[in-house]
Amino acid sequence: MKYCIIIPDGMADYKLDELGGKTPLEAAQTPNLDNIAFHGLVGLVHTVPEVFPPGSDIACLSVLGYDPEEYYTGRAPIEAASLGINLNKHDWAVRCNLITRNDTILEDFCAGHISNKEASLIISTLNEKLGTDAIHFYAGKSYRNIMTYKGDIRIEAECTPPHDIIGKSIIPNLPRGEGGDVLIDLMMNSYEILLNHDVNKERISLGKNPANMIWLWGQGQQPTLPHFKDVYNLSGAVITGVDLLKGLGVYLDLEVIDVPGATGYLDTDYAAKATYAIEAFNTHDLVLIHIEAPDEAGHEGNIHEKIRAIENIDKKIVGPVYNALKKYDEFRILILPDHYTPVQKKTHTREPVPFVMYGTDSHVKSRRSFSESNSALANIKINRGNTLMRHFIDGDLLSAQREV
Repeated sequence: MKYCIIIPDGMADYKLDELGGKTPLEAAQTPNLDNIAFHGLVGLVHTVPEVFPPGSDIACLSVLGYDPEEYYTGRAPIEAASLGINLNKHDWAVRCNLITRNDTILEDFCAGHISNKEASLIISTLNEKLGTDAIHFYAGKSYRNIMTYKGDIRIEAECTPPHDIIGKSIIPNLPRGEGGDVLIDLMMNSYEILLNHDVNKERISLGKNPANMIWLWGQGQQPTLPHFKDVYNLSGAVITGVDLLKGLGVYLDLEVIDVPGATGYLDTDYAAKATYAIEAFNTHDLVLIHIEAPDEAGHEGNIHEKIRAIENIDKKIVGPVYNALKKYDEFRILILPDHYTPVQKKTHTREPVPFVMYGTDSHVKSRRSFSESNSALANIKINRGNTLMRHFIDGDLLSAQREV
């Protein structure tokens, strides 16, 4: 049996007047998703427990079959693992966004999707000016970077994700609580350092948003996660363009496959992800493919780009991967967004997400296309997202001799 999970990050959305009352998923041309849904099972799953804010860290941990209430310690330590950062027991990892600040307004949570090279130069400057024996900055991809803290203060402040306050004042949204002063000092000092940085002078001259401040959030300490194979007795691989999913792969001892052209943005190489996934089935039982593009379009409030991302996923990933799986006598495929990222809100929301599941052993046909509303009409609703993986592997939802 081969297993495939495809996560179009943030794909779920609300019905929009601009689309005649349809969601971007409903407006997109998705013949492959619709075909799989028609012949398989659709339903809803809660990927984010009520005690957590909606985010890919929580949601993807659930999708992979791990209860966030038991295993989650923070977003940054997961991303740190993908960068090869070794955390000691008492160390803290903190997500370090490069942002654009305009007066006191957080104008852009990703500094115009700054390039890796530019980001690396800025991180180098931050280490030179702000780094100490206790504080170090690590370059990740684009605006997504990591800071580590090895001091005596516990960094337990309440921190706001920058994508939640686009266009709002930073002042009421600065870290609050224990360790907050450490983070605020670094953030404010970074503004003075980066305001006239050579990289930013060049970006401004080209009409691009400068990376003139860091935003610290998502902190945590090293988690302890049992390996995926020890829990589910399956070997697996992860294909993604973002450090968060790569870090989960590292902790779960899944093979993290680097795909040339996988950017974690709208310009990612969809076809290359499919090619590498198909190859990975030769050596692994389960392959997870994560695509960040719909989420980025949602954060930008860009309806057109979100539809285009969904159509690219359907045409260049879902179709080729599904057809390649047919060469195996037995396979199952599960497709779902991790959370909603509505273009109206430009941030994550916590509704249960639609999922579609199909297998060669399926006795269920939804006879519906894949959409948020069609999934809600089905009588399948998984209230604890981390249990979906066990249902997928066991195939119990597909074995019912009934219509859904």
